[in-house]
Amino acid sequence: MTTNNGSARARCHRGGARALAGLAAALCAWLVASCGGGDGTGSSDAASAAPAAGQLSAMAQVGEKLFTDTALSASGKQSCATCHLASRAFAGDDPLAVPLGGPDMDLPGLRNTPALAYNQFTPAFSIGADGKAVGGFFRDGRSPSLADQAEKPFFTPFEMANASPEELLGRLLTRPYLDQFTAVFGKASVQDATTALHNIGQALAQYQKEDPVFRQFSSKYDAYLKGSASLTPQELNGLALFNNPAKGNCTACHVSTPTATTPALFTDFSYDNVGIPRNWKIPANIDGNTLSYVPKNGTALGEPNHDYYDLGLCGPLRDDLASRTSRCGAFKVPTLRNIALTGPYFHNGVFNTLEEVVAWYITRDTDPGRWYTRADGTPDIQYNDLPTAYAGNVNVSEVPYIPGLAPTLTNSEMADLVRFLCTLTDGFDPANPSAYTVPAQCNATGASVAATRAGAAAAAK
Repeated sequence: MTTNNGSARARCHRGGARALAGLAAALCAWLVASCGGGDGTGSSDAASAAPAAGQLSAMAQVGEKLFTDTALSASGKQSCATCHLASRAFAGDDPLAVPLGGPDMDLPGLRNTPALAYNQFTPAFSIGADGKAVGGFFRDGRSPSLADQAEKPFFTPFEMANASPEELLGRLLTRPYLDQFTAVFGKASVQDATTALHNIGQALAQYQKEDPVFRQFSSKYDAYLKGSASLTPQELNGLALFNNPAKGNCTACHVSTPTATTPALFTDFSYDNVGIPRNWKIPANIDGNTLSYVPKNGTALGEPNHDYYDLGLCGPLRDDLASRTSRCGAFKVPTLRNIALTGPYFHNGVFNTLEEVVAWYITRDTDPGRWYTRADGTPDIQYNDLPTAYAGNVNVSEVPYIPGLAPTLTNSEMADLVRFLCTLTDGFDPANPSAYTVPAQCNATGASVAATRAGAAAAAK
């Protein structure tokens, strides 16, 4: 994530100046040590040889090392893999709504960690003739490519927190895989910080594109479509409810049909404003917070006059669509593959379980008091993570979000829908189905959904 905070930019420039002397010394030492090795063009055998079947290319291998290297952060404790764990479909693995980072690993972020699995299928951001926004990277689509997205966390003050590309290059020059990096990109790639940063992004993107772990398509549902597994009656009913436009209507955004040779990705990469409740566990959402990187963008937006709002497509992390206020509050529709592994849910991590998510979708407008609360737990206005001036942007025209419409699913049907969503978890072996491991939340029942809804209601009182 990035900010447009002026003080952060000032720190970046000061840090860049401090980094130059150390960078020059490190670069000089590396050049002396490597004289006579390679031709500096990046066309060495290591870079150009085609990878063997099942192996990563030289560039992807460098990307894998970059992905797991904590030494590239200001704290020395954070890498891409710190927040994006393979066991969680490359989402986070902590109980926090937003991750911690920064020089001392104590600065809270602004958004819930997104999963990276299947991210490579995301198209570039565009707005069609119909006005529909699609694609792009990050939850607001502000990066045009996977490589560009990979560059940004290195400089975000509450993530890896490098002050400048020069500081990042200085760290790269100390790494044991530096020779592999220059074999792929050439020695000139580490003589200029901007070039080095670009190549870091390219390597990280290539790793995510090549390694099958990011796109397994190995769920129970995939096996079911191939005829090598059976779904339970509850899972089959959940699938039917998922696709039924009068019931769950999930497939309206989370498309359950394949595209050409690509299996269903369970997203159309579009943007929607569904009126997510404000998450008061995010420090940025607390009025009066002193976090220097949190823009006070809410004070000019009117009631209810919170200091800060995350408005998705129209800012504040993205600034090129700030004037398109009809898009305020819209976030990219995520894939539902591995959704059972990637909680907490939504851009602000406001819900911890799939039962909460499904129950909220179905009863958002029929019983809003269950979900919208103030920081002290008392009832709040509906759609309370938006200024009231933008409440009209919320989707109220599609099932199940139609105010006045009775809930479209019963508790038992919500449980079946959760059970179907759990079949989208990768790692199913048709030869050993009993070894399929899904989280405990996948054992949803009508009674457990009822308890979830009752718990939400109690919390709102």
